[in-house]
Amino acid sequence: MPDALLPPVPDEDGAPYWEYAARGELRVQACAAPACGELRFPPRPCCPHCGSFESEWREMSGRGRLWSYVIPHPPLLPAYAEQAPYNAVVVELADAPHIRLAGNVVASPDAPLNSVDPARLRIGAPVRALFCPMGPSGSVTLVRWLLER
Repeated sequence: MPDALLPPVPDEDGAPYWEYAARGELRVQACAAPACGELRFPPRPCCPHCGSFESEWREMSGRGRLWSYVIPHPPLLPAYAEQAPYNAVVVELADAPHIRLAGNVVASPDAPLNSVDPARLRIGAPVRALFCPMGPSGSVTLVRWLLER
């Protein structure tokens, strides 16, 4: 993965997400209040359902389906233009259909963004999570997606 692409900048609330991704685990923040337990993404300090500040990180299966996608025309940044055409997708998690994650569908964890023909993408297509270290010395691990069919 080229270092020229924009890496995410983890904040305090989202740092555990990136730490788990570096271990090859897809986890989502959940309310730890006994009467609630609702999953939430993006991570934040307070539960939007009950107002509790208690939280935990629950492991997901890494499976989902394409909820939406776009092929950017033209790409906004020069580093991405070199990989056009590529996809940007929103994946609905199988374990938690109200949780949706953004990313890219690729042919393998270290494949370029344009490694999947855009004609293969379909809303509802099953996908599974892949983990791709990027940046200096693999400092951040991105969750990317592989088509299941």
